Amino acid sequence: MTRFLVIGAGRTGLALARHLRRSGEEVILNDRRQRPNPELEETMTAWGIPGVWGQHPLSLVEACDHILLSPGVPPDLPLLQAARIRGLPVEGELEFSHRLLRQRDPGARILAVTGTNGKSTTTDLLGHLLRTAGIPSKACGNLGIPLIEAAEEAGPGTVYALECSSYQLEGVQGFRAEGAALLNLTPDHLARHGTLSAYLEAKLRVFLNQGEGALRVLPASRQDLVAQIPGRGRTCLFGWGHPSGPGAWCGPDGVLRVVEDRPEDILHRHELRIPGDHNVENALAAVLLARHAGASLESLREGLRGYPGLAHRIAFCGERNGVRIYNDSKGTNVDATVTAIRALPGPLVLLLGGQEKGSSYAPIREALGGKLHCAVFLGDAIPGLERELGTLPHRSIPAFDEAVRAALAMARPGDQVLLSPACASFDQFENFEARGERFEALVRGWVQG
Repeated sequence: MTRFLVIGAGRTGLALARHLRRSGEEVILNDRRQRPNPELEETMTAWGIPGVWGQHPLSLVEACDHILLSPGVPPDLPLLQAARIRGLPVEGELEFSHRLLRQRDPGARILAVTGTNGKSTTTDLLGHLLRTAGIPSKACGNLGIPLIEAAEEAGPGTVYALECSSYQLEGVQGFRAEGAALLNLTPDHLARHGTLSAYLEAKLRVFLNQGEGALRVLPASRQDLVAQIPGRGRTCLFGWGHPSGPGAWCGPDGVLRVVEDRPEDILHRHELRIPGDHNVENALAAVLLARHAGASLESLREGLRGYPGLAHRIAFCGERNGVRIYNDSKGTNVDATVTAIRALPGPLVLLLGGQEKGSSYAPIREALGGKLHCAVFLGDAIPGLERELGTLPHRSIPAFDEAVRAALAMARPGDQVLLSPACASFDQFENFEARGERFEALVRGWVQG
């Protein structure tokens, strides 16, 4: 019996610990938080999983034979350094789960998605396209369902649409994906990786160990990365303009096309329910991966037309009298709100506010250009919003429900009402999901009259 130490007690760490207990192994769960919440404590008690809380004591090295890391755990903890000196195996959740999956189901295929932005939407869309095509599939990974949990639920021969973060990829050695996409790359997580080049190196490990039959998908704007990609495989590009080789393209006419032996039209971008140039790019990458798994062009058209988007991410949630309403409660920072503003044509009735994060709101003014009909400032952030954006047409209404009702009431035919707060939700809600769900409930009531 192997004694495992699992560091990180979030959903991924708990999924690992439960799997190990089901397999008859000994497990200790370790987390820097001071104590587990009641639900987690109850689960651990039911499964017989002891916990060590508040720190990562070096004494744990003596109590284990193998250490598994949740994605957010820094790889340079003193505990891990001591374990490596001792010769103990230390590996991340993705590496461990991938090895078990391959042992359990040699016929499984992995289609991996990474990048700085758009990973979750592209992974979720890819899963939707595979299901529409009748291909057994699971969307999982950094998206929210750990790979090990998805693998336990899935049947043989499943195709896994797998979102991979740089944290998950930085330590992989044996991980292999039959298809993989790098969506984009901008500076992010530099506090963890140190430099942009190290961040890029972690991302490119998604292509590690690919064979000649594998697919690697890159944005056409980053063809310079081809020479740096590890492994082998067939490269396809996605981007804008006339097709210039194998890949997926959105032309000047707005038509999405896939190019294999010859260009094939898929649909016009206006048929997508997810708005914005960034979502056109996400769709193009997802199409290439789904096509690699065997999805037909007709099923791709059907799937793209029917995909509503991830919850709380510029998600269309209703229309009445020519007014369309979008829920982007996940827009908890200024950059995300700027992306949402750019994704919609306007005029906009824009709901902003919540718990401030200390960032300047100035980029929002620039992004709005001439799109704004009126802004509604809400929550604890009202003073800061008024200070920086107060010269824009706006109303300030502290209570969330009242602010939403006012935004809906002032919208005119042709407007889009957008909740993209640029702030955290914690002044009035437990999380951004609860805020988005309340927004959609109010919208449903308004749509129904």
